[in-house]
Amino acid sequence: MARTVIGVGDAQAVKKYSAFLAVDVGKKSYFNRKMMGVGIEAETPLQTLPQLENDAGDTISYDLVMALKMKPVQGDNTLRGKEEDLKFYSDSVKIDQLRGGVNTGGAMTRKRTVHNLRKVARARQSDWWSRLFDETIFCYLSGARGVATDFIEDTTFTGYAGNSFVAPDSAHQVYGGAATSKASLAATDKLTLSLIDKLVTKANTMGGGTTGVPRIQPCMIDGEERYVLLCHDFQVYDLRTSTSTGQWLDIQKAAAAAQGSDNPIFKGSEGMYNGVVIHKHRNVIRFSDYGAGSNVAAARALFLGRQAGVVAFGSPGNDLRFDWTEETEDRGNQVVISTSSIFGVKKTSFTVGSNSYDFGIIAADTAAADPT
Repeated sequence: MARTVIGVGDAQAVKKYSAFLAVDVGKKSYFNRKMMGVGIEAETPLQTLPQLENDAGDTISYDLVMALKMKPVQGDNTLRGKEEDLKFYSDSVKIDQLRGGVNTGGAMTRKRTVHNLRKVARARQSDWWSRLFDETIFCYLSGARGVATDFIEDTTFTGYAGNSFVAPDSAHQVYGGAATSKASLAATDKLTLSLIDKLVTKANTMGGGTTGVPRIQPCMIDGEERYVLLCHDFQVYDLRTSTSTGQWLDIQKAAAAAQGSDNPIFKGSEGMYNGVVIHKHRNVIRFSDYGAGSNVAAARALFLGRQAGVVAFGSPGNDLRFDWTEETEDRGNQVVISTSSIFGVKKTSFTVGSNSYDFGIIAADTAAADPT
């Protein structure tokens, strides 16, 4: 009986494994699993913009429409000529190609079939892509690379595709304790419930109306308005140890009750307090140069509402978000498997008048030292 073999570089294998890689990355990526929705109508912290997946181009522009602030016309007074113009402020995100690869070595080194190696390469590259994807988003939302030594990109990283990091503006940044700046942050100015209360109050009362500062919109989860606070493990440790047992149990119970909705934002959360779902992640950006002596360890928690950031994808030409290419080298002895993706990430920000403002996010910098 004839046997069909899909060999190295076969178009069917490439498309099949490209799709599998996209699924794997989607399942493993923290942000993709919990924080992302597709299109401008998504009520999640991150929006995926799909416009370039099937069209040519490398830039997507998106707009902010400011709230109307005109005074009403009373009685039979004439409205003509008093109408208010709609005010649009624009931002954009660019996309570029990123690539990675695996050399499976020579035949004697491999000692396994090409198809087994495809599975191994897919697993390892999906790990690598999901890690790169999440680390990139953390950097962009924070507007900084930080000092972590275990990121793929080193501490001099400033972004991809010409999308520069945007530091938090003064209206969208708070500090722990009584600190009002990076230099005034003390080692005792840690994450507390009081700071979360402050963040909620700031989000609920800032902006809108005639101020010209865009108001943060909460995420909608099963019809309820919720914010998300994404903290480093050190910050959650500080919060738990500064909160009494009863309080922390109440925080966990609130999230456990909400998790009955099976919403991904609630899944795996640390708890919920004052309408804020608390998450932790090791990749939250950390610093080592805060305080008057530039020696206080700190971390930048991210208080997230709706549309805090955007992610745009382009197709590498196979109608998928990832491309998988197989080649042989050394006269067929070595199999090299490479993958690529075209995407861009940007924190949402708009220039209103002469000022630039973040949209949907507040940076919360607190002291955060390794408790071990």
